[in-house]
Amino acid sequence: MASRFRIQDLTFSAVIAGFVAVLVGYTSSAAIIFQAAEAAGANAAQIGGWLSMLGLGMGVTSIGLSLYYRTPVVTAWSTPGAALLVTSLPGTPINEAIGVFVFATGLILLCGVTGLFARLMHYIPQALSAAMLGGILLRFGLDAFTSLQSHFALAGTMCLVYLLAKRVLPRYAIVLALISGLLVAGFQGDIALHGQTLTFAIPTFVMPHFTLSTILGIGVPFFIVTMASQNAPGIATLKAHGYHLPVSPLISWTALTALVLAPFGGFTICIAAITAAICMGEDIHPDAKKRYMAAVAAGFFYLIAGVFGGSIGMLFTALPVALIHTIAGLALLGTIAGSLYRALENEHQRDAAIITFLITASGVTLLGVGSAFWGVVGGVITHLILSLPARKVEHSKGKM
Repeated sequence: MASRFRIQDLTFSAVIAGFVAVLVGYTSSAAIIFQAAEAAGANAAQIGGWLSMLGLGMGVTSIGLSLYYRTPVVTAWSTPGAALLVTSLPGTPINEAIGVFVFATGLILLCGVTGLFARLMHYIPQALSAAMLGGILLRFGLDAFTSLQSHFALAGTMCLVYLLAKRVLPRYAIVLALISGLLVAGFQGDIALHGQTLTFAIPTFVMPHFTLSTILGIGVPFFIVTMASQNAPGIATLKAHGYHLPVSPLISWTALTALVLAPFGGFTICIAAITAAICMGEDIHPDAKKRYMAAVAAGFFYLIAGVFGGSIGMLFTALPVALIHTIAGLALLGTIAGSLYRALENEHQRDAAIITFLITASGVTLLGVGSAFWGVVGGVITHLILSLPARKVEHSKGKM
């Protein structure tokens, strides 16, 4: 599937989409990474090293996989996994925390090499995958408009510019909305760059230590959460946009990269869902085969973020939250609409799809596993129950 890189496929819209994807990724969950590292007992230098390893790992895999498959493959850290670590790691020595990372990424690599995860994804109807993606992205769409309540001038201006640009310059609607948001935020003095400096963070190697209690109590749940709440939605995002790539190599390469970086704090690298969806919209390029350059651009911004470690995360947080919420929601409008259309167009799977959508959108967490996993479980159960009587009827008619 490897093909020649063509620089002419790189457009300004693709560069902006890549930047927005990284911006959303860092501003939405970088704080969770800080908390997870602190929970493991990492000092300030080690926290910067963790973010450096994650940025470099995501940059290399996003660029490499996207260029090889000519498909927008964006990678990300596991935000649900990081949230689990925040609550599970306090009191755990940092060597044992690194042991947890090595153990979990090793299991993920095993799933990729054996093809187990790919076979599981094959049995999930595409309507349910699309519904799960819609449920995951719903909150981002809502946040774009709830920002009007607290930051009307900022969010309102961005929404208005986006709509006007969609009318006359649709390919640059997100670009112009972002520029307008930066101008309004700057005019209002909401961009807090005071005291922000760029510094290099040198990653430090930590020898992993394995104990049965941390492997069973943290490692196994971390593995399940990462696969169910990050990799599964990531693969579903690709499928929902019509990109049917071999799943096992994607899981294997990202897991192998994370396994190499784990002793330096690169706790996980997965297939992205939300940030990937930003790089798959029609505004990037009318030809779906040329949107891969947005993911390549995201990879380069990840590399820059990795070089500067924790400082780049603090720079991203200098922007007002309302701006991030609004630009993310506007960038995902088309993806949300497409996901809902694909989820509900099949009448026979409509009930299962809407249940998948609602459970996923609810944000419910059961047994430490996020709503994306339970949404698919609920949808599959619904699909099996509702399709069983129809099969029996058809079987009896066949006998007559």
